[in-house]
Amino acid sequence: MDKATPPQASPAPQPPSQQPVPAGPEALPQTLTRAQHWQRTRRLSIQLLLLWLVTGFGAAFFARELANLSLFGWPLSFYLAAQGSCLVYLGILAYYAWRMRRLDKAARAPRPASKEQRP
Repeated sequence: MDKATPPQASPAPQPPSQQPVPAGPEALPQTLTRAQHWQRTRRLSIQLLLLWLVTGFGAAFFARELANLSLFGWPLSFYLAAQGSCLVYLGILAYYAWRMRRLDKAARAPRPASKEQRP
């Protein structure tokens, strides 16, 4: 008796909603229009400003409740106001610079190669 192996079916294509989303530099489209770039820039700026407002306002607003907790003999509200808000602000700046670099690279239109060489 001759046993033949059944043909293996190729995997069915997935609908776009179920396809894996690329991570890293491939996550952004190759080129963004100016309107898309400006929209994403404004959205990022608004989100980070709101984060800055919440951290700055939150430390002052909840200072009484946080004063009951101590860290090395000092109230926790002191540490959050003195060092925590500065560290959050530096984190916001670093994230903004990293994200804007990615957005700017995605918005940069590829230049066609010219046949003439410039001196």
